[in-house]
Amino acid sequence: MTIKFGTDGWRAVISDTFTFANLRLVAQAIADYVLEEAGDGQPEVVIGFDTRFLSDRYATEVARVLAGNGIVAHLTRADAPTPAISYAVVHKKAAAGVMITASHNAPRYNGVKLKAAFGGAALPEQAERIEVYLARNQEMARGPNVMDYQVALDQGLIQRFCPAWAYYEHLSHVVDLDVISAGELRVVADAMYGSGRKCIADMLARTRCRVYEIRGEMNPGFGGIHPEPVAHYLSALGAAIQTHHADLGLATDGDGDRIGAMDTHGNFVDPHHIFALALQHLVEERGWSGTVVKSVSTTRMVDRLASRYGLPLVETPVGFNRIADHMLKGNVLIGGEESGGLSIKGHIPEGDGVLMGLLLLEIVAAAGAPLHKLVAELQADVGPAHYARHDIPLRSPVAKKEVVARLTSDVPDSLGGQEVVEVEPLDGVKYLLADDSWLLIRPSGTEPVLRVYAEARSPEDVRSLLEFGESVAAMG
Repeated sequence: MTIKFGTDGWRAVISDTFTFANLRLVAQAIADYVLEEAGDGQPEVVIGFDTRFLSDRYATEVARVLAGNGIVAHLTRADAPTPAISYAVVHKKAAAGVMITASHNAPRYNGVKLKAAFGGAALPEQAERIEVYLARNQEMARGPNVMDYQVALDQGLIQRFCPAWAYYEHLSHVVDLDVISAGELRVVADAMYGSGRKCIADMLARTRCRVYEIRGEMNPGFGGIHPEPVAHYLSALGAAIQTHHADLGLATDGDGDRIGAMDTHGNFVDPHHIFALALQHLVEERGWSGTVVKSVSTTRMVDRLASRYGLPLVETPVGFNRIADHMLKGNVLIGGEESGGLSIKGHIPEGDGVLMGLLLLEIVAAAGAPLHKLVAELQADVGPAHYARHDIPLRSPVAKKEVVARLTSDVPDSLGGQEVVEVEPLDGVKYLLADDSWLLIRPSGTEPVLRVYAEARSPEDVRSLLEFGESVAAMG
């Protein structure tokens, strides 16, 4: 059996590859890595879990393995969002963190996200070292060390805790709750049955906002949907906005590290617009500056704003860990991805849907204008920009190098009537066009799909680019 860590940890189908036995093997490899890094001291690790089927039991099993290796395991009492776990790693000065989640994947999946001591996703080289330990242990037929749960509790090697309040206290210093309160907004918070439930409502409890939470009950099957905050899965949010006459709606994914939104009319506001609005607000209202970091699949509206403000801009492969690298090394103002993982200066280097939802409320309240008007003004200013993504299921994963080689060997002269001016093989292949439109084709790093992304000046041009991308993908 080969277990590989992708863009953001290890994910697999429950009871197929994601089993208790395999998870214990992975936990032992994590323990080996943590112990080697710790040297002579006794390391501590934070462990959290989402609302998926068996996530709480999987997390307990990881804690038992870590305890069996003499590592103190801080295990959450209840489900919690990934960014709260990441912040807890920093707050407790722990050596690492483990989050049991498959994020936005379908309900049949579960997974393991590794968190480094700095509060972000483990670096690729750290994940590779854990894979090496895993392979070595299997070659040596070395099983995991597992301690009885109650014995570990009695010895203080497993300690239950709640990460919420330290996380909330931190968020209250990153967003301006006074500005949000003054806006007296009516908000629908859609947890999509994920572990971001209650977070936005708890943060706004002492403001003058009215908050209505939907899909916040425990439902490990996520109501039969993917817990991903994209328009296709947010009809319930649109209906709730109309029912409660809300000013806007906020949706977080299965583990709370991604954000999506809807305006008062039920129009979806994607992370591209949230990213651009946040950048605009941080510079023009807060007077902040710094480097702007975005993934290769993110809107060019951000590029135009960064150019206007004279801010350096860096483009990275997909995966928030790539953005985190820059946040750790330099003065990064904001970093984000098209998938809704975004973070700002002063926060941990981790995508955080709860933080960005609150920041969007601050933006709307500070502007004194509805979200749909802010989006329209943004489009008039640095648009027009229309975007879509299609995911093509694959029978088995494909090698990214093969995709890149094929798509760069026969580059079209033009697409949709626009000249192809640049080919960027940073992550998959991205064709940049003369009018600033683009098409990106890349294999997913978290599931067996080929993703085709496009941004153009009109919805018709987006469809044309996607059709070309899908036809090229089908030839492979």
